[in-house]
Amino acid sequence: QVQLVESGGGSVQAGGSLRLSCAASGSIFSINTMGWYRQVPGRQRELVAAIGSGGSTNYAASVKGRFTIARDNAKNTVYLQMNSLRPEDTAVYYCNFVREIDRATYWGQGTQVTVSS
Repeated sequence: QVQLVESGGGSVQAGGSLRLSCAASGSIFSINTMGWYRQVPGRQRELVAAIGSGGSTNYAASVKGRFTIARDNAKNTVYLQMNSLRPEDTAVYYCNFVREIDRATYWGQGTQVTVSS
């Protein structure tokens, strides 16, 4: 089992910034992918950004140039720096962990991000 503890999130005005953190613990193997997804009511959960254990990254087109994902492998923690936030970024953000050895997938509890215009 892998446990994910998220922090950050909250409310901000458009143009502002927020930083999300997610710490993983438990049966973590060195090769894994960590990332962030988001979901609004009535819509599917969508990928925001992901980062492999080697540092390769993948971003949704809508956040490229505004969001930055990073990880600290020593702390098993992933960060999402969100700048130039827009009202359409409002969603529940979920931390995601994929353990590559068996493709086991784990989710955090979710944290609300609200951007007001």
